[in-house]
Amino acid sequence: MTKQNIFITGGAGYVGVMLLDVFARRENIEKIIYLDKVAMSENDSKLIEAHPNKDKFIFIEENLCENTWPEKVKYFEPSVVIHTAWQIREIYGDRPLSWKWNIDGSNNLFDFCFSNNFVKRLVYFSTVASYGAFVDNSLDYRFVESDLFRKTNYLYAEEKRIVEQNLENKYKEYKEKQAALNNAENICVSILRPAAITGPRGRYERIRFGLQSALSGSINGGFYTLVRTMTKVVPATKKWVRQYIHEDDVVGIVSLLAFDEKVKHGYEVFNICPPGAAVLAPDMAKAVNKKMIIVPTLLVRMGFFTLWHLSKGKVPTAEGSWKGYSYPIVVDGSKITRMYNYIYGVESKKAFVENEGRYKVQS
Repeated sequence: MTKQNIFITGGAGYVGVMLLDVFARRENIEKIIYLDKVAMSENDSKLIEAHPNKDKFIFIEENLCENTWPEKVKYFEPSVVIHTAWQIREIYGDRPLSWKWNIDGSNNLFDFCFSNNFVKRLVYFSTVASYGAFVDNSLDYRFVESDLFRKTNYLYAEEKRIVEQNLENKYKEYKEKQAALNNAENICVSILRPAAITGPRGRYERIRFGLQSALSGSINGGFYTLVRTMTKVVPATKKWVRQYIHEDDVVGIVSLLAFDEKVKHGYEVFNICPPGAAVLAPDMAKAVNKKMIIVPTLLVRMGFFTLWHLSKGKVPTAEGSWKGYSYPIVVDGSKITRMYNYIYGVESKKAFVENEGRYKVQS
């Protein structure tokens, strides 16, 4: 068996730690180099320290936007690169810093992949948010990969849109150079646009400010207490909707694209979201045991604006994010099934509420 090294960015994050945990158990993996600008949380550190194959892990605590990491990673010649690193929350009062970390950092990583022929596969995490939450979006229409991303003032979605555009352009340049050299070698690029990722580990084992935790009242202290007070009921607009993908399905899809021999070389984009019904406002209310009230989008917009500035960004309600709470983005995630026969293990509504999977919490 030929063993290989892999490189994971954002290795201290929610998805990154799961990939470390699962991939280190594979016999074909020699080393996992993982990079993050911050160290792991205490809970995640315990998971990694107790891992039976912890000797496979090599941590680089650096930011992708700096130029000090490439030589360190190049030494290990990773054949697979998985890009999960992202500053998701907008930094209050400093959009240029977020832009530098996300845009420049991603460009540095893509340049690394396309300039080193030992990299055979690149998996990049994008988002469905970049399809754009607009007033004319319908609950009945499901966006497919051929639908164009649209420009918005929601920084997270806009940065992801630009990075995907940059990646496509860099891939085209790479292909042209390969053709000029009569080189048949071709890196396999897979872009994942996930629905909201959830599961037992995300809900119970990590301290994260999310929609469900806010509405359920499971966060306290400071401005979070204000949020809890404001969500005695579940406020929702007429078009409120969410789709969820279980964390185990995310790991399963990345495993497929990173290692399976049937994955074709080239450039492919995948919405990743299970088939079936999405989570509507009544489903959310039921999940958190509260009553639902329909509110106008103007009230949502005002509430998001107020919380953003009162909390100085501690509550993630940045400019433009209110639209995602008001207008639907529903996607079709069947392409991965059609191309590679991947069968989702958990439907959206079950992923949202059930304590099942690899990281099931024992009572």
